[in-house]
Amino acid sequence: MAASIGVRGDYSASDLRSLARRCGDAEQVRRLLAMASILDGGSRGEAAKIGGVTLQIVRDWVIRYNAAGPDGLKSRKAPGKPPILNDAQRQALAAQVEAGPIPAAHGVVRWRLIDLAQWIWDEFGLSISKQSLSREMRALGFRKLSARPRHNGQKADDIADFKKASPPRLAGITRSLPKGTPVELWWQDEARIGQQTKLTRRWAARGTRPSAPRDQRRSSAWIFGAICPAEGKAAGIVMPACNSEAMGMHLEEIAFHVAPGAHAVVILDQAGWHGSNELVVPPNITLMPLPPRCPELNPVENVWQFMRDNWLSNRIFKSYDDIVDHCCFAWNRLVDQPWRIMSIGLRQWAHGF
Repeated sequence: MAASIGVRGDYSASDLRSLARRCGDAEQVRRLLAMASILDGGSRGEAAKIGGVTLQIVRDWVIRYNAAGPDGLKSRKAPGKPPILNDAQRQALAAQVEAGPIPAAHGVVRWRLIDLAQWIWDEFGLSISKQSLSREMRALGFRKLSARPRHNGQKADDIADFKKASPPRLAGITRSLPKGTPVELWWQDEARIGQQTKLTRRWAARGTRPSAPRDQRRSSAWIFGAICPAEGKAAGIVMPACNSEAMGMHLEEIAFHVAPGAHAVVILDQAGWHGSNELVVPPNITLMPLPPRCPELNPVENVWQFMRDNWLSNRIFKSYDDIVDHCCFAWNRLVDQPWRIMSIGLRQWAHGF
């Protein structure tokens, strides 16, 4: 027979019943009332009846109560099965996912859960199911996302170097202007919109493959677009071709939207018509080229994606004039939403100078 256990006496039976009346945890209430019965001189069997448990469980409650008082009788979450991966192994998994697979070594060009499970077995000798690994991946902050294209000639340090050098360059432009001249930061790009529209993702029943209309004709137009995210402004024109003449007209449109007395720094890529000798740059604009093959630095790329996803994809254009009408409609919808321009276009590294 197990030795008897004394009950701590710093709480009276009435104290425990008072706590039980205020407690919102039904399980803790049962335990408090069982302890109160024992403190009133009741037997362990009577306490077990009040709690609806066995004598051994009442003994466990007494041990918990003696150790931590009424708080020791709170309901506790069961610890459950210990995780398969420890913190060090999770960090190694995250690093492997970020690095990506080596096709010659791993036999795949992108990680699947089954491939990562095999890597965990090879690396740590641990077997993990795809379901458990999926939970681990989500807990580490990973999601299965669509990748954007990256030019194979892009230099590794170009993006970081441009972000680092941009604030001093913008500050230098500001110093070269008359004192007190406000500076607006604009981003410029062009997008081809044609009858062969892109197909976007859409909600559909699982297991099906939804369809969308796609034209086989090739008429197209070009949207020359520029945004000033800090002010929520945009300036755009629709042209039949991309050349220096069209670019000059777009710069005139941007110059018209720059605030009176302000100066605009227009950041744009190094397309041929952006640096042509025939290009006339208005006096209230300074051009700042992006490094080559780095379109991800330009938030107007995200503007094009937003416009295509919401207004310009999954449709048939009847003619060139129809394309122009839809381009103008989509651009004007964007101009009417300055908060959208700010949300898409603001970049902390660029707007902190």
